[in-house]
Amino acid sequence: MNSKKLACSFTPAREKFFHHFAVKFGAGLLCLCLSGLVMSSAAHAEDPAPADKTAATTGDVVSQQGIAAVVNDKIVSQYDLQQRIKLIMATSGIPNTPENISRIRAQVLRGLIDESLETQEAKRLEVKVDQEAIDAQLEGIAKRANMTMDQIDSFLKENKVSKDSLVDQIRAEIAWNKVIGQQFSPLITVSDEEVDSVLNSLKEESDQPRFLVSEILLTYDTPEQAQEMMGGADRLAQQIRQGAPFGAVAQQFSQSPSAANGGDIGWVHLSQLPQTVAPVVGQMGIGEISAPIKTLNGIYLIELRNKQVGIGADPMEDTWTLARVLLPLTPDAPAAMVERRAKEAVKFSQEFKTCDNLSNQVKSYVGGVAETPRTVVFGTLDARMKELVSKSKPGEVIPPIRSKEGIEMVAICSHQVVNSEMPTRDSIEDNLYSQQLAMMSRRHLRDLRRDAVIEMR
Repeated sequence: MNSKKLACSFTPAREKFFHHFAVKFGAGLLCLCLSGLVMSSAAHAEDPAPADKTAATTGDVVSQQGIAAVVNDKIVSQYDLQQRIKLIMATSGIPNTPENISRIRAQVLRGLIDESLETQEAKRLEVKVDQEAIDAQLEGIAKRANMTMDQIDSFLKENKVSKDSLVDQIRAEIAWNKVIGQQFSPLITVSDEEVDSVLNSLKEESDQPRFLVSEILLTYDTPEQAQEMMGGADRLAQQIRQGAPFGAVAQQFSQSPSAANGGDIGWVHLSQLPQTVAPVVGQMGIGEISAPIKTLNGIYLIELRNKQVGIGADPMEDTWTLARVLLPLTPDAPAAMVERRAKEAVKFSQEFKTCDNLSNQVKSYVGGVAETPRTVVFGTLDARMKELVSKSKPGEVIPPIRSKEGIEMVAICSHQVVNSEMPTRDSIEDNLYSQQLAMMSRRHLRDLRRDAVIEMR
């Protein structure tokens, strides 16, 4: 069996460039909890969304905001940097404070420089990204976040983020994915022997401890960058310990393919981890966040979510049946109306027991509607929703949020535990393929950095 697959095939393991925005919008909206509904409504009524700045030309922006960096002959403006910082703050769960902005600025600027290099390489290779591809990704973001495009636009405006910043990021990542696919996919071959080796190792270790792990990887090219990355990783660890969701931070900052899944790499044995990472994981407690771990060419942060001995149930594969419930409100609803709806949401949550009669139960609230329950795999949920669902059980309601449409709730209908089995040969092959492709992607970007003329202001 020789494996030569297209890099642009959208399997879950290879979706970093297309999936990772979904968690951000879900996490951002879920921060509006029930306790702040009345205050939130009043604030929105008194504080209109800022004017969209996307109409400004590049020349205007550069003259007004200055230059953050020059990458070869291309400018990264201070405006670009400010907008990306706002986007990251709005979607990663990191508190938007001057101190935190100062802490992440260098890392965000490095990401924009890499993005400029990726875009330039795509242009050199005449790789095109049409508007249809960008629109499709935006629609995918909306669908996965259970939002409309109007809601996403509103979310960005409320956080004073230009939509162009998001679109530029999508465009660059689609282009880079195409570049890597075209240049390196034909070079990758996963042999039967490689698959057999992994499969045999897993069988031999089937009675050994397994660890459910999430990771954040920050790569570096020089000793100086390694020191900078250690500092950056330490600051990210502090933010996570203070409450920022690990998955949201991973999706914004991690340079591993697992960033697409919020850093989740699933159940692993210690032998499957880098040599310097394995002993740290072996000593961690469930729920613990590691200190930065330096390897040959990267810095890791690890979250240990669970551990067990032997092959058993994998909660990432569990299925949950969920139902969205809406108590409608207009965006400009008066505080008294919001407060009344909030009380109704509490009452509904207390009375809810099962989804069998959900539609009739919701009808007792004026305008209340319940969507048809849908069954989802736990591992496909965004990071914030995973956290909320994992703390709930059938017959309960996830705490309400205030959205543009009104008061929204998610009712937990059922939970089905799925027993995990030994990975299939195809899944092992896909994983090996993804690892090789990711390594080539990092190397190519490193070579572009080395050959570029980069001036930071």
